[in-house]
Amino acid sequence: MTAPTSEADRVKALDVSHIESVGVDEKLQGARLTEYAKTGAEVEHQMPPWQAVKTYPMAIFWAVLVSMCVVMEGYDSNLIGNFFAYPTFAQKYGTPVPGAGYQLTAPWQAGVSDASGLGAFFGALANGYLVTWLGHKRVLLGSLVVLSCFIFMTFFAPDIGVLTAGEFLCGLPWGIFATVAPAYASEVLPLSLRVYLTSYTNMCFIIGQLIAAGVLDGLLQLTNEWSYRVPFALQWFWPAFLFPILLFMPESPWHLVRKGRLEDAEQSLIRLQRRSANVDPKATLATIVHTNNLEQELSTGTSYWDCFKGTERRRTEIACVCFAGQVLAGLNFAYNSTYFFQQVGLNTSETYKLNVGGTAMALFGTIVSWFCIMPYVGRRTIYIWGMSTMAIILYVIGFLNIDTGNQSVATAQAVLTLIWTFVFQLSVGQLVSLASHSISLSIQDLHRGLTDTRPKKGWALPAEIGSTRLRQKTVCLARNAYYIASTIGQVLEPYFLNPTEWNLRGYTGFFWAGTATVVTVWAYFRLPETKGRSFDDLDVLFASKVPARRFKGYDVDTFDERETARLRTLHSVV
Repeated sequence: MTAPTSEADRVKALDVSHIESVGVDEKLQGARLTEYAKTGAEVEHQMPPWQAVKTYPMAIFWAVLVSMCVVMEGYDSNLIGNFFAYPTFAQKYGTPVPGAGYQLTAPWQAGVSDASGLGAFFGALANGYLVTWLGHKRVLLGSLVVLSCFIFMTFFAPDIGVLTAGEFLCGLPWGIFATVAPAYASEVLPLSLRVYLTSYTNMCFIIGQLIAAGVLDGLLQLTNEWSYRVPFALQWFWPAFLFPILLFMPESPWHLVRKGRLEDAEQSLIRLQRRSANVDPKATLATIVHTNNLEQELSTGTSYWDCFKGTERRRTEIACVCFAGQVLAGLNFAYNSTYFFQQVGLNTSETYKLNVGGTAMALFGTIVSWFCIMPYVGRRTIYIWGMSTMAIILYVIGFLNIDTGNQSVATAQAVLTLIWTFVFQLSVGQLVSLASHSISLSIQDLHRGLTDTRPKKGWALPAEIGSTRLRQKTVCLARNAYYIASTIGQVLEPYFLNPTEWNLRGYTGFFWAGTATVVTVWAYFRLPETKGRSFDDLDVLFASKVPARRFKGYDVDTFDERETARLRTLHSVV
């Protein structure tokens, strides 16, 4: 018989009728399953991005639709801060202040601003359990229904307490959307497309911010309660638009395999690829079964506690520190810091223009990263060089503060923060960006329309680092590690910049430059290269305790049964 001439032909040439009878509890005992999984893995490794686009158009479609749920959180994050500057909003929910009209008190400003973030924290935590139990599809659809109900509270809120409660409750499904989207994308997409669609979540958040900015600008001239009620009402559009479409989304084949539903997993894979594609879904299914069995052999559990056992502890550390690292890179200080612009002496008009320019640069940096950097440069290289470059920029901002009386120096500091923003979205922002919440601004700042528009999401590294059985929980832990770091940063930043407190202004750059330097050193020794690695490759690399700096060139054979047996013995949890 003539030998197959390509990997795709080799896939088709194999007899795979036995696949349906292979249970997840059967482990890696079948030689045909191992051979078939090996073929599927080789095909995925060798598939270039454009070929993957043509082969998996529906996987891209569903990953994009699921990520669009994140637009809602980006939209809301831009509403609340701006509402503080709306006279009708302040009159409805605030109290009269002599000489300043109606104002929300500082505690209520902080409470309303942080309510959705607190809700998202608990939503993300709960999602780790919900997805394991119910799967991505049912959790996502249920969250859209729940969000639609909670929006009624914000729309009809009779007082500031109900509004705050509504924001907290809306944050619960937002936390779920933010963790479901990258995990789902990483499980339905082939290796070469994974980084693009997981980081697409970040762009969805920026899109939400831009939509909110346009809505707010268009309603600014209204002098009645509809100036703030209409933006809340528009939030119902997204569940109404997404729910009927997502009813038909395929469940993640990885989740189905973990539940032992192999035939359903195969049908899901068939729906994710083009029917005319020269790729057999049974080969992909065999790869998923093989990886799941391998992780069971290595004693990978499915609880949050398992994230801190054995080799999973290292993987959890990497995901969490990468996320927290963006705060330590100076996010609260440098990313569109309108308050900092004011403190260095720029007027309101200049501040507003720089704020808009920063958002535009963030979007431009995202696009440049997608097409010019991610396809050619490894994750580790991007992270280390991005973090070190941002540290240098922050050092320069600090040194420039020595000459505080020069207006051109203030302008230079502001421009450097825009460059920092561009570098952030070019590098760390696309790999591990996550939701952040507004720094508390003074009432005067809010009346000038100064709001926080920092980046929110992009999940390439955490979605890849965690093992497949713990991916959802790893992403949730990493997100919440970010929230903790972000909360600390938000408490510190007003003290750094406020003229009635420490009044450090540009010298604040020294503090965040120091923390960014620490993260750079950590990344050099601890952050591995995941570009081009399949999930089972990473399982073996972590189980083998390969140093981070050796990941890139380390030769891995995930189908070597003797090596698997050795690792199973080495890493069995007693």
